Amino acid sequence: MAALHDGKGFLIERYSVASMPSLSLTDTSISNFKNTQLLAMGASQFADMSPLPAVEIEVSTIPRQEWPGKSFLNQAFTLANLKSQRQQQPFGMIHQATHAEFRSGDPSNSFIQLWDTKLRLDQLRQMNWHSPQVELLVLSACRTAVGDRDAELGFGGLAVQAGVKSALATLWYVSDEGSLGLMSEFYSQLKNAPIKAEALRQAQLAMLRQTVGIEGGVLHTSSGSLTLPPSMSNTGSGNFSHPYYWSAFRIIGNPW
Repeated sequence: MAALHDGKGFLIERYSVASMPSLSLTDTSISNFKNTQLLAMGASQFADMSPLPAVEIEVSTIPRQEWPGKSFLNQAFTLANLKSQRQQQPFGMIHQATHAEFRSGDPSNSFIQLWDTKLRLDQLRQMNWHSPQVELLVLSACRTAVGDRDAELGFGGLAVQAGVKSALATLWYVSDEGSLGLMSEFYSQLKNAPIKAEALRQAQLAMLRQTVGIEGGVLHTSSGSLTLPPSMSNTGSGNFSHPYYWSAFRIIGNPW
């Protein structure tokens, strides 16, 4: 939807966009999510999948520079630690950066890759996202908003059904570096935007207008610059203005 173009401009140049699978089943209340903390977790290394070097800086940088909270990477990105951290502190926002795959058919075939295991689609209802409620679940991974007749909007849609107020998920295989740029900008915008969908819109516009990009091993955003680690030294220059980089991301559930 964000990439719709009328010959003069993209839809997001005029409107923020979100998907509400069911208005009657959506928690439409407005709360002050700006007072909550962020639990950021992710994996950059895998035994049988391609590495995601941008995840390391995405997970470690966002809580420290843009939002208060904790971060855990690789060996600490386990299902047990995710549950333990939520029991110790009611993080209102959870960020997961890793590989994911949606496959039609049996829900157990679709997964989000943790360090020690796979979080299957059919396990989402057991995560107690509603107690205490997760205000925003960010699934910075591939195809987490893809679904079928039995699982509308995939991981993002089922997370909302399981008690998450809002989920940010993706429609296709997204760029590792592009996701880093969008997420950095999104959390920066989230501090000042009136609603979550508008924060995403502003982040997408920043990529479209090349405010967000990579040049000479440095990630530039509207809030500043960040030198990328040696593992990303071959990234070169990154122009993220094409819709491929930013229009895969969508808010599911409550846009406020």
